[in-house]
Amino acid sequence: MARVSAGARLHFGFCNLSLSHERLYGALGLGLAEPRVVVDAEPADHVTVEAETPAGDAPVDDAREYARTAAELLGVDGARIAVHETLPRHAGLGSGTQLAAATLAAVAAAHRKEPRVRERAPALGRGGRSGIGVATFEAGGFVLDAGHPTARFTTDRPADGEWTVPPVAAQHDVPDDWRFLLVRPDADPGKNGEAEDDAMRTAVERAEPGLADRIGGIVTRRVLPAIATGNAERFGAAVAEIGRLNGAWYADEQGGVYRPPVGDVVASLSESAAVFGAGQSSWGPTVYGVTDAANASAAATAGERALDEAGVDGSVSIVPATDGGARVTGPK
Repeated sequence: MARVSAGARLHFGFCNLSLSHERLYGALGLGLAEPRVVVDAEPADHVTVEAETPAGDAPVDDAREYARTAAELLGVDGARIAVHETLPRHAGLGSGTQLAAATLAAVAAAHRKEPRVRERAPALGRGGRSGIGVATFEAGGFVLDAGHPTARFTTDRPADGEWTVPPVAAQHDVPDDWRFLLVRPDADPGKNGEAEDDAMRTAVERAEPGLADRIGGIVTRRVLPAIATGNAERFGAAVAEIGRLNGAWYADEQGGVYRPPVGDVVASLSESAAVFGAGQSSWGPTVYGVTDAANASAAATAGERALDEAGVDGSVSIVPATDGGARVTGPK
């Protein structure tokens, strides 16, 4: 039996949504140690999936489709899949890509084959815009991807499988003492599927190109130097600013710079000295805060207070980043 365990990821935003620039998208994000998706696989004559979730739960259905595609890509008959842990779906933590990649890698390991996740992710419907999920699955850490050549894109993304995952432009280990506050309000899931495609199409059609120039300056003069020198305070402030600028592209699609009730949570966290920068991960509703080990307890308290002030229930956790990518063990 083979086991694959992969952490969630944060998505801080894109570098460009305007068709006026040479490259489209270009995402920033990083891999987290928790929460995780854990998938086991062993060879079988056909695909079966069991999970420690209620029968018919969506992650089970997703894993079944990913496993069938993986078996076809790998040229094997099938696998018995057991899904032990999953990420919250459509919460801004990369649940789809991590489950797809983990399932592919588990089936491949069970059959002693190379998964070639980056090459095969498009056939699983992953990596069409952002390359963060694939890159953090591969190696963890902070990632800036290079986006896609704009000349290959219209406002619609290509059909599944007709793209390559954006290459990694920069990748850095995250300092051991950095921590990330995760505040998950009890709110509707983030945009996904056709709704996400429609929202992104509209955002790209209307994107103000000047915002990309501002974001580019922040990436080169603030984000990359901060991660390279290990300055959590400057990193947090810089990625939070990128999130706010991205929100100007999405405001019409999500009801503001941040989707409700994320804006109230971010505003509250921004008042805490223990939180160096806060924002919405992808379409939310997960809110992240950048902090460090010395300030982790105070940051968690700020997270609880932010939920109270926003008038919503939810969960608060403090997690480290991961710098090693997914863990693959077996078969035994």
